Amino acid sequence: MTVLRYALAALLSHWRRHPVQFFSVLTGLWLATGLLTGVEALNSQARDSYARASRLIGGEPQASLVSPNGAPFAQQWFVDLRRQGWPVSPVLQGRLILKGHDSQRLQLMGIEPVSLPADSAVAGQAMPIGRIVEFFSPPGSTWIAPETLHALNLREGDTPQAQNGRVLPPLRVQTDMAPGVLLVDIGVAQTVLDQPEQLSRLWLPAGFQGDLPAGFKGLLQLKGSGEENNLARLTDSFHLNLDALGFLSFVVGLFIVHAAIGLALEQRRGLLRTLRACGVSARLLIAGLVIELGALALAGGVLGVVSGYWLASVLLPDVAASLRGLYGAEVAGQLRLSPGWWLSGIGLSLLGALLAGASSLLRAARLPLLAVADPQAWHQQHARWLRRQGRVAFVLGAVALGALLWGDSLASGFAVLAGLLLGAALALPVLLSALLNGLSARSRSVLGQWFVADCRQQLPALSLALMALLLAMAANIGAGSMTAGFRQTFNDWLEQRLTAELYLNPANPAQSRELSSWLRQRAEVTAVLPNWQVAVTLQGWPTEVFGVIDHPHYRRHWPLLEARGDDPWASLAADDAVMLSEQLARRLKVRPGDRLTIPTPGGPWSPRVVGIYADYGNPKGHVLVNSAHLLRNWPQLTPNRFNLRIDPAKIPALLDALQARFRLDDSRIVDQARLKGWSVQVFERTFAATAALNSLTLAVAGVALFISLLTQSQSRLGQLAPLWALGVTRRGLMLLNLGQTWLLAVLTLLVALPLGIGLAWCLDAVINVQAFGWRLPLRVFPLQLLQLTGLALLATLLASAWPLYALYRTQPADLLRTFAHEN
Repeated sequence: MTVLRYALAALLSHWRRHPVQFFSVLTGLWLATGLLTGVEALNSQARDSYARASRLIGGEPQASLVSPNGAPFAQQWFVDLRRQGWPVSPVLQGRLILKGHDSQRLQLMGIEPVSLPADSAVAGQAMPIGRIVEFFSPPGSTWIAPETLHALNLREGDTPQAQNGRVLPPLRVQTDMAPGVLLVDIGVAQTVLDQPEQLSRLWLPAGFQGDLPAGFKGLLQLKGSGEENNLARLTDSFHLNLDALGFLSFVVGLFIVHAAIGLALEQRRGLLRTLRACGVSARLLIAGLVIELGALALAGGVLGVVSGYWLASVLLPDVAASLRGLYGAEVAGQLRLSPGWWLSGIGLSLLGALLAGASSLLRAARLPLLAVADPQAWHQQHARWLRRQGRVAFVLGAVALGALLWGDSLASGFAVLAGLLLGAALALPVLLSALLNGLSARSRSVLGQWFVADCRQQLPALSLALMALLLAMAANIGAGSMTAGFRQTFNDWLEQRLTAELYLNPANPAQSRELSSWLRQRAEVTAVLPNWQVAVTLQGWPTEVFGVIDHPHYRRHWPLLEARGDDPWASLAADDAVMLSEQLARRLKVRPGDRLTIPTPGGPWSPRVVGIYADYGNPKGHVLVNSAHLLRNWPQLTPNRFNLRIDPAKIPALLDALQARFRLDDSRIVDQARLKGWSVQVFERTFAATAALNSLTLAVAGVALFISLLTQSQSRLGQLAPLWALGVTRRGLMLLNLGQTWLLAVLTLLVALPLGIGLAWCLDAVINVQAFGWRLPLRVFPLQLLQLTGLALLATLLASAWPLYALYRTQPADLLRTFAHEN
């Protein structure tokens, strides 16, 4: 132990003499851990919210009875079913906006605690009789999550007021409540939501089996417990994409650590030789290096976890808005992280340090004692390592090609990306070495030959930083091209699909029937396009079946990606046929001409598929069918939405008439511009976190390049001193050094451009298809490529600025001393 202590003290003295290298290792571990743990914190927060929502009533989501189109139904049905022996419990759920909190969307859920199934619990806890009485006895209670209470800037005991003037019972905080949900007695919910004697669903005990009484068949349908708990499944691809970005940032950060550790070991050649000559065994020396690396990893891990928490706090509002807009998922606005997350972050730092330093430790352990002091031994070892690296890059490329040709899952899609990116990164030093060899052969001047040869000399120290720059640049090109292409495709699609001037959503079936006849009598309305909707499950995937009438509007404004026959819309109207969204068709593996089996109350229905259309941004399946065929299978359905074609100038008069006759609130009347604006806003918020992580990845690559240039600036004096001795000025040395850095950076960017475009194609044609179900056309934006290239060159210039300035300020005596020592 005494020998180990003295050896460790000698090894640590290196960092005191080279604080920049110490900072580079610490920064690499800090950035790598911070970005990855930040992403994991976001995903952990979202999944925790899903779990709390799923166990809001009971440890498992309850089976329930709902109307076919999800509309409210009469409370009397609950009474009738209870009298027939069905153990149902009523629930009413609706959207609620409190006065003074217009931007906060809440879900008000009303329950009847006395009739809840025996295996149920509220907010994750069984309800004792005292709390049940308090819950529904006047004035009652409104249960709320602490995050929601904080977001609303309210206090426990407050009685907030809804926009319609109704007052809620006093707020009571429940720790395990789902965010964005208020839980009240069902009588209170019916009053606050202005839905007297109405219910949304009837809960059943877990595992309940039975056939609906004859009088309720067609009026209600049974939904299994798993069908309502699909948030985690729907959002898996969103979280997986965030995980991929976090992992990429982690890898780029480890490149910094790898480069700094490798340089530190090279600079300690003499120290390692001396320690070995003094009797320190190779095993003990490696143990000292591992302890040193572990201490650095621990410090970097603590900083990284704290930074990751801060990053997640900054990005959480954008991620929560994305999940709410895309999937209707409410995510808590404040982080709730378990101690396991903090420990796992430090563990990630330790693992990353081990991965980054393993190759350098292995090379130091395998080099003979005398070779440790030989500078050429390290370069020879690097040349052998470069050949192995080229073979590994070839294998990774083959793996990516195999996953592309034979893979058919999201995992295989990410295998394509990983093989492509890591293979290209490992191949970069090999390719740069070959290119520099070619340039050296073509160079005619002595200074030109030195320029190229010295570039090759710098490759071992700069290769990892250049690999990080390549990965970051390719990731930004790929993600930027995919995002911009999706934005353009999405906007074009919105212009085609959202053509009705006004959209009305009736509150209940009775109002729907009255609206239908009233709208047809309005002279200012040129077309009334009612929509019927029913929720089903196709091969385990949640799907919405929409019924439409036969109207020229759909032929003009509903573009098809694939179709069967000359006039698929005529087939949809006259034949037993359906059209599918692209993502549903891919998940079910059906094409135009195939038959699709749809479960109905009267038994399976097997219409033929006559068309496939794009439905971007919808995580659920979407089926289009003629309303006559839909009502034949679900005769009790009423339209849940009316799309109105009307002269925009006549909309105010129609709205006044609607308010006077039906008293529809603003949430049930949506104009085209408002709907488009909301859709675009959801899109922009969806990719805000992705854009931020991409920018951080590019920044990390710039830091990697800066640290690599800074750490090798002192060791470079040995190569530059002979030129100064031959008459090259310090300004000339600075320009030569800048030219070398820019040459390597430009060559790296030339490789990054096609790699980034290839990455964009993989994201559009492989990842999007497997994750979301739709394929995007590949769009390349030259201006975007020029902008990213300019940013990368600027990052390179900034990274080399301080080392160049330090070289320019180097005194002639220092160069002379270096020249004398090296010779």
